[in-house]
Amino acid sequence: MKVYIKAVVIALIVVGVFLLLVHNNTYEVLWEDIKEGIFQTQKKEPVVHLTRQDGTKQELALEAYLEGVVGSEMPASYEMEALKAQCVAARTFVTQRDFQVDDTVSSQVYHDEAQQRQIWGDDYDYYHKRIQSAIEQTRGEIMTYEGEPISAVFFSTSCGKTANAHEYWNKETPYLRSVDSHWDKESDGFEQQVVFTAQEFANKLGFVHSITQLSAPAYYESGYVKSITIDGITFSGREIREKLGLRSSCFTIARENNQYTVTTKGYGHGIGMSQKGAQAMALEGKSYKEILKHYYQGIKIEK
Repeated sequence: MKVYIKAVVIALIVVGVFLLLVHNNTYEVLWEDIKEGIFQTQKKEPVVHLTRQDGTKQELALEAYLEGVVGSEMPASYEMEALKAQCVAARTFVTQRDFQVDDTVSSQVYHDEAQQRQIWGDDYDYYHKRIQSAIEQTRGEIMTYEGEPISAVFFSTSCGKTANAHEYWNKETPYLRSVDSHWDKESDGFEQQVVFTAQEFANKLGFVHSITQLSAPAYYESGYVKSITIDGITFSGREIREKLGLRSSCFTIARENNQYTVTTKGYGHGIGMSQKGAQAMALEGKSYKEILKHYYQGIKIEK
């Protein structure tokens, strides 16, 4: 009986305290504070530290930052699955760089709302909603390899295959391997020609006098130029691309009538995801996860 009475007394005390808290609105306030703290913790996003070309710095929530990146790096008219693949790649890219980026091709191109409105004009609302939808459908997702965010590099158009990372950056990266991207060969502007006078060609490559000897390029299996020897000096395909300002390091050089014609295939460094390939795969009905796992070998997609 004593135990029963003691339990009743304790229960009455608890009820009394509860009613007092409710009367003073303390319970409601306390509960709302707890809920807000929980939900704010759940919703908290990483902050991207962005350096603009004019030198100013901005801090943006990750998903808000992506709104200015995805449509700047890939045509907003692309298929939704291609846009979703770009979202995951862009989110992974900035995560792997500890959220420290600029707004140029050295990191990821970023356009703010005013710039996007100028670029898209009357189509702004339509394209902006598409980008928002792609971001929301992949919210929080990144690619990892052995538990770490990958270097999710991407480019416009391959030469028919992507390149191995070491072919351009002299660094082996297990998930950045050469894969088929035959769709790119059908894209507009796949093949381009640039013509240089003999003097321009020599000067851009660092020669004072006209070139007398030009060897045929040696190619990687991926199709990109490995090396080429010019007047006894061996250049890598990347060096030639950068010195001549070429669209790709997949090229041929023809000399005729005191001028050089350089023919390139594809556009970009060729490593990681081909955006033209992603669009073609999406048109074939492939999902964004299938696209990403094709271009980035052995990766996982996780939040």
